[in-house]
This record gives sequence, C-alpha cells and structure tokens, in this order.
Amino acid sequence: MEALNVISEEHRNLWRLASAIELVAGSIEQEQRVDSEFFNSVFDYLEHFVDHSHHPKEDDFLFRLLRLRSEEAGPIIDRLAADHHEAPNELATLRAQLAAATNPAAISSFVAGLKSYAATQKRHILAEEKELLPLARAALTADDWREIDSAFLANDDPLFGSKARAEYRALFHRLVSLAPDSIGLGGHRPGTFSAGDGDVLLRVRGLESAYGRIKALKGIDLEVKRGEIVALVGANGAGKTTFLRTLSGVQPMSSGQIEFDGQNIAALRADQRVRRGIGHCPEGRQVFGPLSIEDNLRLGAYTRPKDQVAADLAKIYAMFPVLQEKHKLPAGTLSGGQQQMLAIGRALMGRPKLLLLDEPSMGLAPLLVEEVFNIVKALKAQGITILLVEQNAFAALAIADRGYVMETGAVTLTGTGRQLLANDDVRVAYLGM
Repeated sequence: MEALNVISEEHRNLWRLASAIELVAGSIEQEQRVDSEFFNSVFDYLEHFVDHSHHPKEDDFLFRLLRLRSEEAGPIIDRLAADHHEAPNELATLRAQLAAATNPAAISSFVAGLKSYAATQKRHILAEEKELLPLARAALTADDWREIDSAFLANDDPLFGSKARAEYRALFHRLVSLAPDSIGLGGHRPGTFSAGDGDVLLRVRGLESAYGRIKALKGIDLEVKRGEIVALVGANGAGKTTFLRTLSGVQPMSSGQIEFDGQNIAALRADQRVRRGIGHCPEGRQVFGPLSIEDNLRLGAYTRPKDQVAADLAKIYAMFPVLQEKHKLPAGTLSGGQQQMLAIGRALMGRPKLLLLDEPSMGLAPLLVEEVFNIVKALKAQGITILLVEQNAFAALAIADRGYVMETGAVTLTGTGRQLLANDDVRVAYLGM
C-alpha cells in the first residue's frame, strides 16, 4: 500500500497550493492587480502535474482495480473521474480569464474562477481521502496493491518516473520563486545525498557547557541513530541552540563526552568536526548577505576536494532550482524562505553524515513553514541523519522518529515523536493544548 502514502502526500501538497490560490485571490480583490507570470506558473504546474500525472495514475490503476473489487466504490469513482475529465477545461477557462483580466469586471470574474477552482480541488481531495481511500484499503487485494505500487513508484516510467518528477520539481520551484512573500511555498523534494549504514551515529554523555559562571548545559545525555530525525524541543533559553553549538565545536564544552561515528570528538576543533561529517545549519540562517548565492554554497564545501564541488553544486541546484536561477545575486536579496534553502544547501555542500538544523522555521510565513518541514522529511527519506532543534514542537515531533524535551539546560523527557505528542505535560507546556 505504499501508493497510498504517495497519493496522500500529493494531496497535502495540492491542498496547500489550493489554499495559496485562495489567499492570492483575496489579495487581488483588494489590490485589483494580477501577477500574470505567477499564475501562468501555477497553471503550468497544475496542468503538468495534476492533469498529466496525478489524475492518470489514479484513473488507470487505483480507480480501475477498485471498480472490480467494490460496487460501493463505483458511484464515488464516477464522480471523481468526472472531476479529472473536467479539470483541463477548468484550467483552460482560468487561462482565458487571466488573459482577459485587464479591467475591474474581468478581474472579478478571474477571482471568482480562482476561488471556485480551489474549492473544487479541496472538495475532490476530501472525497478521495475520506470516501475512496478507506474503501481501497478494505477491498483491494495484495496483487492489486503490487500493481498499483509498481505504477506509482516506478522510476523508469516515461510519464511517472524520475525524469517526469524532475520536470515537476522545476515547475514547482518556478512557482515558488514567483510566489508573493506573504504566501510562501518553499522548496519541495531534494535530490540524493546518502548517509552510511550502522546504528548509533551520535552518542552524548554528561555534556556540560557554560557562559562564564552560568551553566547552560547540565549533563545532557542523548543518542541519534543513523537515518533518524531526532527533535529537540523546549522553551526559549532551554539550551537547545547551545547544545547544537557545542556539538559542532563553536561553543566550548566544560565536561562530558561526544562520540560521533565511533570516535571521541570532544577535543576536535569545529573545522575538524565538519571534516568528520557534522554539518550545522544555524539559527537565523546566517547567510553571508553581500556574497553571491553560489559563493555562499561554495563556502559550505571548503573542506571538500575541489573536483567534487561542481557535482555537489548541481545537486543543490536540483533540490532548490530557485537558487540556481538567482545564483549570481547577493544572498541578502533572497526572501526568508529562500535564505533558509540556501542555509540548508550550504550545510549539505559539506556532505554531512549528521545535519544539525537549528530553528529552520523561525520567522517564516505559515505555508513556508510547512514546506521547510517537507524539505526535512525528504532529506530524511534520502538517508540524511538529522538533529532538529525547533520551537514549533508540534511540527517537529510530528515528523521525528524520537524526541527530547529540554528545560533549563537539562533533558527532562524523551520518547518517540508520537509518545511525546500524546504526553499531557508536553501538550500543555509546548503544544498549547
């Protein structure tokens, strides 16, 4: 049933896009100004991804097999398939309305069309998630799922495979680069960076650190296994950022042990820890504003052999095409979300075994926050081990394999992400529930 995860993830992305369309439509009503380039990119993405990939996969595999197994599903599939058939016509109407949106009456008509399209997309997604997919789980056989999974997950398929997905990534990132900052759509899926095999990658015992006489870390014990996302949550001043700075060697430790990849690194300088495989994406992004975007990325690779830098740059640009489009511009000209992409890309240029992410969602628009966490999940799917510090405890624990709660320099609670989300003390203190 792996295809269900793919379908639901695509639904989440399309829901966010529909919400963004609704928000932009509202701003058009107030400003009476239409950004044609932005909307053409939106429509290109919807046409190529939704109408040429997402819908055909469902029609040809999920819908076809479910019709054979469930009479109850027939009327639902008829309704959803009719939506699929009508979707290209709706997009064509929107394109015509966009071209004609040169006066108040035409702009109002375009806004109404946008709102109707977004509402239709959301209604369709809800029908699939709440009506159709539960029936599919119950009715389809193991052989059915093997056929559906092979279609959805095939990498060599000319329509649905890796080449097509790369095209959709490029379209999505073009849309991102044109989106208003108040909307924010962030990066989507990255390329590939692999981590090694094994078990515990980082083991910390009794770690202490101080600022003068003020003890900031008080005997931290923590483990991170290879391939995990481990979240470190807590209030401001709990010591989360100090802990990451101590791991990367920027902040001195006063006692304790740091074992990384089987070696004690407590005595190593920060640059030596980078060479061992620790990458740090700091709080506040801290890009070098006057330097170009590409120079910022190259700085992240200063420990790597020069003959590998070009290939690594290509990987980062494949992850974040908006950075390639603007690679000669000063980093300070980027939006907050784009600077976060740059900061993550700069850390990845060092080919880290462990990525330390400090408050990646800080100061970003809500939709951009969601996309930043999509990036984190996608990096994990590519094998990157991640230690995530985040004040947005709900979002961090929702994607984490395990989590630690910090208070005033000490770990007070640990468990899986789900266990911590369900913990009453955590819900009251950090989730506002």
